[in-house]
Amino acid sequence: MAKNSFNKVKAGDLELKEKVVAINRVTKTTKGGRTFSFSALVVVGNENGVVGHGLGKAKEVQEAITKGIDDAKKNLIKIPVHHGTIPHDQLAKEGAAKVLIKPAAHGTGVIAGGSMRAVLESAGITDVLAKSLGSANPHNVVKATFKALGMLREPIVIARARNISMKKVFNG
Repeated sequence: MAKNSFNKVKAGDLELKEKVVAINRVTKTTKGGRTFSFSALVVVGNENGVVGHGLGKAKEVQEAITKGIDDAKKNLIKIPVHHGTIPHDQLAKEGAAKVLIKPAAHGTGVIAGGSMRAVLESAGITDVLAKSLGSANPHNVVKATFKALGMLREPIVIARARNISMKKVFNG
């Protein structure tokens, strides 16, 4: 299995905006009755190519969201954004969730649903076509989207590796 080398980023002095993707009420049955707690899936990003996701669990919703934000700040990655879109098509799979993201022309907007939309908007991608295939579980869809974004490569890196010009990378 190939190991992904994501471009990790430190939260340092970035201005991050957070979006709550999903909140789940979790019940644990014990001898004394049921214990309720909450889990929150949160996406943070600076809307300029840096994005992260995290999961927080706590007895109260607000505390779970706060823990999720802290976890997301630890898992930030840098993605290539080229004129508001991504450089190339990418397909990724996580569990039963499969996602397909494609670059789009300027003015198209973010054509994506639910949890994929939150990740793509937090990353600062303004024009993209995305489709979630398979499972609609928000946790796996977010992870698959991150996997796809992490596999994206900068056009300049591809040009250097192939010893060709940037014009030839885009025009063939």
